[in-house]
Amino acid sequence: MDYITHTHTHGETPTKPPPPPSPPSPPHSSCSSSGGYKGCERPWSSCPLQSSALSLISCSDLLHSLQLPTSSTSLLHTMAPGAKRGILERLNAGEIVLGDGGFVFALEKRGYVKAGPWTPEAAAEHPEAVRQLHREFLRAGSNVMQTFTFYASDDKLENRGNAVGFTGQQVNEAACDLARQVANEGDALVAGGVSQTPSYLSCKSETDVKAIFKKQMDVFIKKDVDFLIAEYFEHVEEAEWAVQVLKSTGKPVAASMCIGPKGDMHGVTPGDCAVRLVKAGADIVGVNCHFDPMTCVKTVEMMKAAVEKAGLKAHYMVQPLAYHTPDCNCQGFIDLPEFPFALEPRVLTRWDMQQYAREAFNAGIRYIGGCCGYEPYHIRAVAEELAQERGFLPEASKKHGMWGSGLEMHTKPWVRARARRDYWEKMKPASGRPLCPSMSTPDGWGVTKGDAALMQQKEATTKDQLRPLFEKADAKN
Repeated sequence: MDYITHTHTHGETPTKPPPPPSPPSPPHSSCSSSGGYKGCERPWSSCPLQSSALSLISCSDLLHSLQLPTSSTSLLHTMAPGAKRGILERLNAGEIVLGDGGFVFALEKRGYVKAGPWTPEAAAEHPEAVRQLHREFLRAGSNVMQTFTFYASDDKLENRGNAVGFTGQQVNEAACDLARQVANEGDALVAGGVSQTPSYLSCKSETDVKAIFKKQMDVFIKKDVDFLIAEYFEHVEEAEWAVQVLKSTGKPVAASMCIGPKGDMHGVTPGDCAVRLVKAGADIVGVNCHFDPMTCVKTVEMMKAAVEKAGLKAHYMVQPLAYHTPDCNCQGFIDLPEFPFALEPRVLTRWDMQQYAREAFNAGIRYIGGCCGYEPYHIRAVAEELAQERGFLPEASKKHGMWGSGLEMHTKPWVRARARRDYWEKMKPASGRPLCPSMSTPDGWGVTKGDAALMQQKEATTKDQLRPLFEKADAKN
């Protein structure tokens, strides 16, 4: 399926989209014909009402404001950052790069990933499912197709009796091929990703852990991914080792830790983590997973401040959870008793995602995406919130009215009355669960690398090993 109609000729490099013009007059009595507001001399780009005014206009109005023909919405994508320019070229130009969402949770719910090991053999076992999810994120506005190689190291694929039926090389190669197939259908880059390893938790040597990353790198280089991501690291030391291996390839490197404001599992602050990663060679630093969007944005702000104070330069990324986690401790949502099978009441709405996108942008973060819990509609919401800055809407917005404007066509009048921004901004969704608490008590046992309980093994977990864990959990509850 073709998602994009390119207007440039092959061999030409599309230019960066021009700054968007002033939008059409929104329904404000004070709106001036110049696109600003009466009594305000500031240009539209710095007007404090820019975001709200944008959200008051329909998709067709936005197309008009961006000087795009409403009869050819496929042209929306031709204003995306130039096809196949590198990640650093885009970020250096000040462009917003949208990441994708969470694969392991999305595919687990669809029946293609097993909760517990969370390994990505679906790339080789069910390629059609992985390919379709890539396509949905592309259609929602993602500029990056991350290879589905989360936990694809050999030691993780074989951990605790996990029998996937494929080698690490087969899984990594299949994941690269799928990501490239879909990326070539649009204006997207392919990022090869590695994540934390059972070997590190089991106190294996730096040489042993780096050898694991090197095996994945060999595949990524063979498949010529566009850049590399070291993501989902709880310990900055292991993240540094990963960055050093990734940097040796000569490709751009992003490093993302799954930490909150309290820092990594050994208490290293977010700022110190970021400085160490930049010094190790990371071009982009940030956080992913474990915490909700606003907590993650706050954490990246701490990273950014420390990197700048150290006189270093980097770009910043954020790919948080799609769950509300105000009651988490330093290890994030994994410690919540609802993890992983009862998190649905915590899911953020699409309107929450628009607020997150704006906060991330205002914090100076330009690589904005999502992790566990993020579905394509969440990424579409991020793309729609930042449409004015990016100069275009994603293809999926053809089937979505800005701030519920599509409800104008509903048969029921009380639903038509919800076709407005202020209704959805004020909405506080009920859970429908009158006996459920609004907060939980985290279960964290205070263990980290080096603790006997975190030593990993190739053999399956035995009943004798599980029994004391059940007893400890029951005693705490």
